Amino acid sequence: MPQPVQRMQDRLYHDLILPEETQEIKIKAREFTNRVVAPRAYEIATTPESRDSFPRDVFRALAEEDFFKIPYPSDAGGLGLKYPCCATVVTVEELAYASNSIAAVYDVHCILAGHALEYGSDYIKETYLKPMTTAEKIGCFATTEPKASSDLSARSVQTNAVQKGNKFIVNGQKRFITNACVADFATVLVNVEGQLTMMVIDLNAKGCRVGDPDRKMGNNGQLTSDIYFENVEVPEENVIRDIGKGLHTALGTLTYGRVGIAATGVGMAQAAFDESIAYMKERSAFGKKIGQYQYWQFKMAERATEIEHARNLYSKAALRMDQGIEFPEPEAAGAKYYATELAGNMARDAVQIFGGYGFMKELSHDQSHYKVEQIFRDFKIAEIYEGTNEIQKMILARTIFGRDLVD
Repeated sequence: MPQPVQRMQDRLYHDLILPEETQEIKIKAREFTNRVVAPRAYEIATTPESRDSFPRDVFRALAEEDFFKIPYPSDAGGLGLKYPCCATVVTVEELAYASNSIAAVYDVHCILAGHALEYGSDYIKETYLKPMTTAEKIGCFATTEPKASSDLSARSVQTNAVQKGNKFIVNGQKRFITNACVADFATVLVNVEGQLTMMVIDLNAKGCRVGDPDRKMGNNGQLTSDIYFENVEVPEENVIRDIGKGLHTALGTLTYGRVGIAATGVGMAQAAFDESIAYMKERSAFGKKIGQYQYWQFKMAERATEIEHARNLYSKAALRMDQGIEFPEPEAAGAKYYATELAGNMARDAVQIFGGYGFMKELSHDQSHYKVEQIFRDFKIAEIYEGTNEIQKMILARTIFGRDLVD
């Protein structure tokens, strides 16, 4: 396993934004990542997806050390932090520094499925949310369909639910659902006679089937699968909020998720930056260390400044969420697009700096491998999921020009 490089964040970033409570969680998350996640990161990143490849050891360790309790109040089985969103997203950044797969698994379990459940009744919180905090149950969040993702409108969402007495009959298909093949339940966006509604569906229910994991370009440890519903009976008490409130629930949940994905972008960008700095101090070309060339000095100066901006943006979005602002714009949209775009730019720079070594999953000569290749494969999905970066720019444009003009 390659030796860890110097964490440049400690040298370059002076956090004057996040509260002390959050700083303590960040220290704990970093120690956990170094001890548990980093040693497994390469294997997770290079193992082909299968039902057996889910990183259960890391998932269990996250539960045992109470990381799944961070986002929630004490009455829901959580830690009851004053700034739960801030603590959650700094945890996500630390996890993404070592493995964006693990960060995505955590994001979906805690932020997407978990936050959707927070909109629910006491019964839903007791039955589904509390067991999630200890990993007794694994959750997933299902809005995307084969022909609906960015456009979550009643005209696009085809998974439908028909009410019959005190239950609903659900038919349809969801796609790219993270954790589905290992999950116990899903929070599902369905169409009830033109009214979008969120409900909890047990994945072991009769008529429910989860497909095998997709084979993806990156994020191998984040397993995504289709979910098929064929006349699945769902009790009416599993409806989150009310019929017709599903889009608001989904968008509120995805906004929180976007702050988390922004944090993953920062984590990946910081990791690629750190790997690059360490390599440029050692590698020589034409009689000089690569770090002595002004082109790369200036480029890294730009990237360091951009990482600062991205981290500040997601921190501000998280602080506003902790103040009770459900849709903290423009910070959330700005953070998501800027941080994930930065991750891509920094990953491309890193592979270029490493040259041929950056293109290797494993060098046959000595079985060595380089983290920048993993980051290069993993970053791309962050620009797509939980709202494409184009959607984020549209949200920003609405904030700038007003919805009437933009729409």
